[in-house]
Amino acid sequence: MRLTTITQITVDGVVQGNGGASEQDREEGFERGGWALGKGDAGTVAFINQAYQRADAFLFGRRTHELFAGSWGSLPVESFPGWEPTWQALNDRPKYVASSALVDPGWADSAVRSGELADLKNRPGGELQVHGSGTLVRWLLANGLVDELTLIVVPVILGQGRRLFPEAGPELALDLVESRADTKGVVIQVFRPAAR
Repeated sequence: MRLTTITQITVDGVVQGNGGASEQDREEGFERGGWALGKGDAGTVAFINQAYQRADAFLFGRRTHELFAGSWGSLPVESFPGWEPTWQALNDRPKYVASSALVDPGWADSAVRSGELADLKNRPGGELQVHGSGTLVRWLLANGLVDELTLIVVPVILGQGRRLFPEAGPELALDLVESRADTKGVVIQVFRPAAR
């Protein structure tokens, strides 16, 4: 499978608490959640829905899985007007959770992966997608497991929150595959790792 990551991110690199209610992710005193809600235009919504539909399976970090299971996995499709393709994909396809602490993922078609993740890439199929899951994305990049990195850059600066890229981390060159800006200023950039 081809491992792709799709991450909503602020201009200052924050990935924490992008959606749902602002109280959804309050770890480390974070108070500025919900910053991506309503920011993209219809083209960006279509891009995201199509991305989810492409997935053969999903890989999440523990925290993102818990957040998704508590919303996408527990509410009916009617709760997500305009996002029905995303809801359908998330509830129909296999989900893997990278965690050494989680025992029961509590969402249908979910399995915990506490060890090696590289073997997921060796399985037959098209696309294994990672959404959100900043800590997991950093680890996957550092270990050379990402085939494609999509950043959905929302035009806000938060000044607080967990960032996707640490201050000190591995260097990685990227080839730009696609770039587009929507009418609300959201920029979608698709990269493929090139070399260190």
